[in-house]
Amino acid sequence: SALRQYERLLRCAASGAVSPNAVEKGVNGMLERVSSLYQGSGGGRSSSSTSSASQAQSSSSPSPSLSELDPKGLARSVYDSTLRVFHPRTGVSPNERLWFKTNLKYGQLLYEMNETAKLQLVIRDLLRGSQSDAGGSGEMGAPSIRGRSSSSSAAGSTNLMEIYALQIQLYSRQKDNKKLREIFDRAMRVQGGIPHPRTFALIQELGGKMHMASREFDAASKTFFQAFKSYDEAGDPSRLRCLKYLVMASMLHASTINPFDSQEARPYRDDPEIVAMTNLVQAFHNDEIRKFESILRRNEGRIMDDDFVREHIADLLRTIRTQVLQKVIGPYTRISLGAIARELNDIPVSDVESLLVGLILDGKLNGRIDQVGSILLKSAERPGEGGGTGTKGG
Repeated sequence: SALRQYERLLRCAASGAVSPNAVEKGVNGMLERVSSLYQGSGGGRSSSSTSSASQAQSSSSPSPSLSELDPKGLARSVYDSTLRVFHPRTGVSPNERLWFKTNLKYGQLLYEMNETAKLQLVIRDLLRGSQSDAGGSGEMGAPSIRGRSSSSSAAGSTNLMEIYALQIQLYSRQKDNKKLREIFDRAMRVQGGIPHPRTFALIQELGGKMHMASREFDAASKTFFQAFKSYDEAGDPSRLRCLKYLVMASMLHASTINPFDSQEARPYRDDPEIVAMTNLVQAFHNDEIRKFESILRRNEGRIMDDDFVREHIADLLRTIRTQVLQKVIGPYTRISLGAIARELNDIPVSDVESLLVGLILDGKLNGRIDQVGSILLKSAERPGEGGGTGTKGG
């Protein structure tokens, strides 16, 4: 089997019968092969890499083990064997670089399998290894890189970003925003490393979601933009997902800037997967509430299929309704809530009351609601509020 052949390579590495370069090439090839196997089985990679790797597992043995049939089981067996051989202190052929890379992939596998306790142990080992390599501990337990050569410093910083990406995934899944923010802030302070653009994009994407959870929509839009650019640099199709999140955060921030006006996003505005978001943001900026709600209702571009987008639909609707409401009531000193409701695509009057109360409490509207007559009575306008002296009933 592929696993037995790989273990034979590891025994040769331990005996010194194979050159270090050949060992690293063989080990790295196997690590990439098994990681593509279980990632492909999760529904994201191409079937060609899965089938070719499956062929590599074929054996003359009539009864292959379960680990060879199950991609994640095979990966776990490969990682366990590799970690035993190359452990920096207890391995028969210590190799810190291969140990770190393998442990990182093992951590990602444990994340995929939702084995949190074991993942936390792997993260602890990775951080300890980084601290040992750095010669000490820096701020908030992060490895210190002072006194090291520029090349080793850059490598240490790159490794640290990889560890932080793993931690951020874990805390994001656990919805532990306190720890997530702490690690995200540490990652943003790392200097000198050159992580893979996909690693940086993942950190930024989950950082953007963290900002969204805290209703920091301006920070979220900026962070999603960085994630989009990094995914784009890596040629990763996840760039389109992040572009959707960027558009959503921009609208929730009530920004007057269209995200598709940027040089980086402009080429994707007519992409079949993005065109619905393009139409949505245009409707938002033009206060076309009926068109906006129609796009969502018909699930154009499968916008509503994304769980994260769906979580924020209520906020999006409230934002555009508030935006249109302020425009509707601008010319009047008194206006019936029923008239406002009709302008807002016939929403319930109770929803209109909720929007008005929010504006009054935020200091954006000087007035009161006559609940008996179901009328908004605006007081003297504050500077910058605008408004008129008309009345609208009905």
